[in-house]
Amino acid sequence: MAQQRNQLDSEQFSCCICLDLLRDPVTIPCGHSYCKNCIESFWDGEEKRGIHSCPQCRKMFAPRPALEKNIMLAELVEELKKAGVQAAPADHCYAGPEDVACDVCTRRKLKAIKSCLVCLVSYCEKHLQPHYDVTQLKKHKLVDPSEKLQENVCSRHDEVMKIFCRTDQQIICYLCLMDEHKGHETVPAEAERTEKQKELEGSRQQIQQRIQGREHDVKLLQQEVEAIDGSADKAVEDSEKIFSELIRLIQKRSSDVKQQLRSQQEAEVSRVRELQGKLKQEISELKRKDTELEQLSHTEDHSQFLHSYPSLSALSESTHSSSIKARPLRYFEDVTAAVSETRDKLQDILREQWTNVSLAVSKVDVLLSEPEPKTRADFLRYSSAITLDPNTANTYLLLSEGSRETTLTKQQQSYSSHPDRFTYYFQVLSRESPTGRCYWEVEWRGRAVCIAVAYKNISREGSSDECAFGHNDKSWTLCCFTNNWEFWHNNVQTPLSGPLSSRVGVYLDHRAGVLSFYSVSDTMTLLHRVQTTFTQPLHAGVRLFQDSFYDDKVTAEFLKAK
Repeated sequence: MAQQRNQLDSEQFSCCICLDLLRDPVTIPCGHSYCKNCIESFWDGEEKRGIHSCPQCRKMFAPRPALEKNIMLAELVEELKKAGVQAAPADHCYAGPEDVACDVCTRRKLKAIKSCLVCLVSYCEKHLQPHYDVTQLKKHKLVDPSEKLQENVCSRHDEVMKIFCRTDQQIICYLCLMDEHKGHETVPAEAERTEKQKELEGSRQQIQQRIQGREHDVKLLQQEVEAIDGSADKAVEDSEKIFSELIRLIQKRSSDVKQQLRSQQEAEVSRVRELQGKLKQEISELKRKDTELEQLSHTEDHSQFLHSYPSLSALSESTHSSSIKARPLRYFEDVTAAVSETRDKLQDILREQWTNVSLAVSKVDVLLSEPEPKTRADFLRYSSAITLDPNTANTYLLLSEGSRETTLTKQQQSYSSHPDRFTYYFQVLSRESPTGRCYWEVEWRGRAVCIAVAYKNISREGSSDECAFGHNDKSWTLCCFTNNWEFWHNNVQTPLSGPLSSRVGVYLDHRAGVLSFYSVSDTMTLLHRVQTTFTQPLHAGVRLFQDSFYDDKVTAEFLKAK
C-alpha cells in the first residue's frame, strides 16, 4: 500500500512536461501545475504562433498569464523529496506536448499507441485493449496515432467521411452524397484508396527506376570527373615535360653557342697575340739595325764605312705588315643576329601553334554528345539576349532604343568615328559574343537581309570582300530573299530550299563547331547546318540590302525569347 501511495504521490506532484518532480511549481488559470521553467519554455515556443495553452487540457489563454509560485505545492514537493519519493518512471509513457495523448485517460494522459478511424479516438495501450477483445470493435480500422482525426469528419454534417467523389475529387460523408454530390460518380473511400495505392506503387516504381537511372548517371559523371582529372593531370605533366625538354634544348643550344664563341674567341686572340709578338720582335730588330746604321753614318774612316755598309744596309723583307688591314670593329655581331633570328622564328612558331594548343584545350567537352534541340521550346532553353553594337553600325543604319532592331535609312546617322565601324557595307555586329550552346531569332523585312555570325577581327573599312559577311573565311551568313534562301561562306554560294518565313532561328554550339539556321513559323525547318572548327569567339550580325533609298523599309530585329 505504501508503494502504491508513493506512486500516486509521484504522479500527482510530477510535471508532465519534464516528467520529474515539480521544481518551483506554478499553477496556471486552468488549475494544472508545472515547473516554472518548463511552462515558460513551452509558452515561449508557442509565442511564434501567437497562442498560450495548457499542455494537458489544451485550454487557451490570452494574454499570456502571469506566473506566481505555488508555495503550498512547493512545500509538499519538498516533503516528498525528503521522504524519498521519486518521479514517476518513464515506463508509464506519459504524453508530452509533442505526443498524441490518449483521449480516454481522465487524469494525467498517457501516450496514444493507436487511433481508431471509426471511433475517431486515440487510445493508450490500456484503453485500446477492448478493440482487441470485443468482437464488434475488432472490425474497427486502427492506425498509428494521429492528431488529424477530426479531418475525417464532415464539417457540414458532423459525420465520418467514408465516400470518395470522383467527380469533385474529394472525400465526403453519406449525407453529402444525398445533397450537393447527388448524381456524382462516387466510390467507397477504401476502394478509391486501393486504386490510388496502385497508382502510387506505379509512381514509386517509376521514381525508383528514375532514381536508379540518375544514380547510374551520377556514377558515370563521377567516372567522367575522375577521367577528366586524370587526363588533365597527365596532360599537365606531359606538357611540363615537353616544355622542360624545350627549355633544356634551348639551354643546351645557349651553352653550345657560348662554348663555340669562347673557343673561337680564344683561337682568334691567340692568332693575334702570335702575330703581335712577331711584329714586336721585328720592331726590335729594326731598331737595332737603325742604331748600327746611325753609328756607321758617323764613322770617319771611309774604308771602314764602305766595308761595313753592304752588310748593314740590307733589310730582310717583312711578311706581316701587308697582311694586316684596318676594318670595322665587328667580329661576333653576326652571331647575335643569327640568335635573334632564331628567337624570332621560334616566337612565330609558338604564336602560330599556340592557337592550336588553346583550341585543343577549349574543345574538351564531356557533354558534347548532347543532341541538338528538336522543338522550338527546346531551342528557347538556350536563348541568348542579343543587342547591336552602335560602334560597328554603318552610318546608314538606325538602331532602335535598346539596340535590338536596325533599319536602313535615307540619311546618314551622326555616329562618332570608330575603328570598328563598317564603312561601306550596311552591316552591324552584336555587342555580345555568344558562348557554349546558344540560340536567337531574327525577324526581317524588306528586299533582302543577311543574318550572319563573324569573328571580331573581320575587316571593317572599304568595299573589299574581306569586309562583307559571307565573302571571307571570317564570317558565315544566311541571305534571306522574298522568294529564296542562300548560304555564303568564304565567297562560296550555296542555294537552299525550305519554307519562306520572315523569322530565322540561329543555333550555335561554339565548342562543337555547329552553326544551324532555321526557318521559324508554326514549325521549325532546318535550312542549313555548318560543321566546322571555330578558332575565335563569334558575334551575331546582320547586313541589309536595298536598290535605292526609295524602296520599302528594310529592317532586322533580334527578338526577345518568349
